[in-house]
Amino acid sequence: MKNAFLRTLPGRAIVIGLAVKIAVFALGLIVTPPAIVDAVDTIASMAVVLGAVYFLGQGIALANRRLLWKVRTKLIISYIFIGFIPSILIIAFFLLGGLFLFSNFSAYLVQNEIRALEDRTSSIAAALALDIQRGGRTDLRTLLSRRQALVDSEFAGVSMAVLPLSRPCSEQTGSADDRAQVSSNSNVAPITSGSWNHVEPPRSLPEWLGDCGGFKGLFAYGQPSSAATPENQLSVNIGAAGEVGLFASTISFTNGTTPGYAVIVEIPIDDTLEQRMRSDTGVDLGTLRSMSPGVRPLPARNPPKLGGQRAATNGLPLTSITFFEERDWTNGRTGSVIATMQLSIPDIYRRISTPASGGQSFSQSLLILLLVIGVLFLIIQGLALILGLVLARSITGSVHELFAGTERVRHGDFTHKIAIRAHDQLGELAQSFNSMTASIEDLLREQAEKKRLEEELRIAHEIQMSLLPHGPLRMPGLSVTAVCVPAREVGGDYYDFFPLDENRVGILIADVSGKGTSAALYMAELKGLMLSLSRIHTSPRDLLIVANRIIAEHLDARSFITMTYAVLDLGRRVMTYARAGHTPLIYLPAGGTNRAVRVLTPDGLVLGLKIDDGEMFEQLLCEETMPVSEGDLFVLFTDGITEAMNAGDDCFGETRLGELIEEHSHLPTEELRERVLREIAAFVGSAPQHDDMTMLLLRVGQPVVRPLEEGVAAEARS
Repeated sequence: MKNAFLRTLPGRAIVIGLAVKIAVFALGLIVTPPAIVDAVDTIASMAVVLGAVYFLGQGIALANRRLLWKVRTKLIISYIFIGFIPSILIIAFFLLGGLFLFSNFSAYLVQNEIRALEDRTSSIAAALALDIQRGGRTDLRTLLSRRQALVDSEFAGVSMAVLPLSRPCSEQTGSADDRAQVSSNSNVAPITSGSWNHVEPPRSLPEWLGDCGGFKGLFAYGQPSSAATPENQLSVNIGAAGEVGLFASTISFTNGTTPGYAVIVEIPIDDTLEQRMRSDTGVDLGTLRSMSPGVRPLPARNPPKLGGQRAATNGLPLTSITFFEERDWTNGRTGSVIATMQLSIPDIYRRISTPASGGQSFSQSLLILLLVIGVLFLIIQGLALILGLVLARSITGSVHELFAGTERVRHGDFTHKIAIRAHDQLGELAQSFNSMTASIEDLLREQAEKKRLEEELRIAHEIQMSLLPHGPLRMPGLSVTAVCVPAREVGGDYYDFFPLDENRVGILIADVSGKGTSAALYMAELKGLMLSLSRIHTSPRDLLIVANRIIAEHLDARSFITMTYAVLDLGRRVMTYARAGHTPLIYLPAGGTNRAVRVLTPDGLVLGLKIDDGEMFEQLLCEETMPVSEGDLFVLFTDGITEAMNAGDDCFGETRLGELIEEHSHLPTEELRERVLREIAAFVGSAPQHDDMTMLLLRVGQPVVRPLEEGVAAEARS
C-alpha cells in the first residue's frame, strides 16, 4: 500500500488530492474561501476520482487473476451465470411482461368504456334529433325535458342543449325561403336541460364543424399546466398542476326541411362514472392532465374533481397511464390528455377469468399449475447448483492432475504418469496424456529429422539456383531477362546461355518431367551435358540429336525432357533454333504499326524416350533459321507459364500470353517480365502453383539494362 500510494502517479494524485481537500475544508471553517480555492478543490476531487478509478481497475484485474485462475472457481461462476442469473432474468421478464400486459389491458378496458360512453351520447343525441323531427308542433322544451327524464336514471350528470342553426347546412341551401328561415333562427335562444355543472351551455356552434357533419368525441374543461411546453409537457404535467376534466360530447343535426336544429349531448366523467368504471373494469381512473398546450380546455363552471386523490385511498397496488384524444371547441384542433390509472391485478384477473362448474375456474387451475411449475423450477435450479458443484470438484480434480503432469513434462520429465481414477472422458484424456508422454521422444526425433530434411532441401534449392546463370550476359546488341520459380523447394526447369564467340550465343530452355528432387537431379546432369555439347556442335539440331542419345541411356523410363535450343548470331543477324517437344516460341517482330506476335512451332520429339536408337527423334526434329532485326522480341517459356490455373481450373494460355506481349512490348524486358508475372498472379489468385515457371525474354538491339564501356550488357535474373 505504501508503494502504491507514494511511488505511483495515481497514488500520489489521491494523496495530494485528499491533502488539498482537507486544507480547503479547514480554510472554509475559518474564512470564506475565494473562487480560486473552489477551483483548486474541484481539481483535487477530480484527481482523487481518477486515482480511485485506476486502482479500482487494477483491483478488478488482480481479482480476476487470483480468483478466476482456478478452473473450479470458473466452473462455479459459470454455473451461477448459466443457471441462476438466466432464471432470475426469466422471472423478471415474465413479471414485467405480466405488468405490461395488465397495464395495457387495463388501458384497453378504460378506453373501451370511454368509447362506449361516446357511443351512448351519440345514441341519445340521435334519439333527441329524431324526437324533434317527429314532434311537429310540439314544444322543444317539452321534447327536451321528456328525453332528459329518460336518461337521468342512467347518467345523473347528462346535459343536453338544442341550438337553432344560425347558418344553413349544405343540403339546406336549395331555396331562398329556406335560407331566410335559417337566418331567422339566429335570434332564437338555445334551449338546455340537465345540470350543466361542468361547463357553460354552448351558445353557438364552432366554425370547424363545417357542413353539419356532426361530431362525437371528448372535450376537456379546466386549466392546463402553464409550464407545459411541447418539449417538456410529459415531465411537467405528471405530478404538476394543470388538472382537467373530460366530458363526452356528441353534436347531431336534425334532418329534413328547415328550421334546422343542432342537438348537443354531454356527459362529464364524474365520480359516478368513475365508480361505475371501477366496478366494471377493476381500474380506478385518477388525475387527468392536459398534454397539448395548443389545445385550450373549456372554462369550468366548477373545478373538476381530481380522481387521483380518491384513488389514493383505495389501496390499489399498481399505477399506470393512458392517453385520451381531446378536441379544442374553438378551432377543432386535437390534443392529448394523460390519465393516471390505479389497477388491482387480482380484480382484473377475476373479471377476465371464466368461472367453471363446481366453483373453480379453468384459469385458476392453470394458475395453480403455473405456481407448481414455478416451484419445481426453483427446486430444480437448486439441485442443479449442488450437482454442478459436485461435478466441478470431480472435473477440477482431474484437470489438476493434468496440470501437474504437464508441468512435469515442461521440465523435461517424460516418464511421469497420471493416475487414472475414473473411466470417463477425463480418464481417457489422462490415458491419452500418458501415451503422449511415452511417444514424445519419438516425436522429438522425428522433428529433428524433419528439420534436417528441410535444411537439406534449402541447401538443394540454393545449389539448383546456383546452376542457373548469374550476373549479366555481356553481349552487345542483346537484352536478356529471365525468371525461374520452382513449384517446390527444387524443380526441373532449366535455362542457360552459352557464349560461343563474340557474336554468337547459345540459348537453352528445358523442362524435366515431374517435380521435386528427381527432376532437380536430372536438371543438374543436363547442365553439364549441354555445357559440353554446346562447345562441340554449332547446329541446334545436331546438338539435340547427340543429347537425346546420351540422355536416353541414363534417364528413367518414366521421365523425359523437353527442350528448345537456339543459336543467335548477332553478326549475321540470324537465329537458328530447334524444338524438342517443348512449348512454342513467341516472336514479336520490330517496327510497323500493326505488330502481331508469331508462334514458332518447329517439329520435334521430346528427349529421353527409349523407343528406338534415336531414328524417330532424328526424323521428326526440324531446325529453322530466321533473320532478326533490331527491336525483335523473343519469348521462351515452360508450360508452367501457360498452364498456370486459377481456382476454376482455367489455364492462363498461350493466347493470353501473346496478347500481353503485344500490348506491353514497348516496355524494357525487365518491366515486361514483371508485368507478365503480375498478370499470372492476378489470374491464378489463391490457387496453388502446380508446376515450375520459367521464362526468357530476348530483345535484339541496344541493351536496356545498363551501359558498358564497349556497348550495352544484357542481364539474366532468376
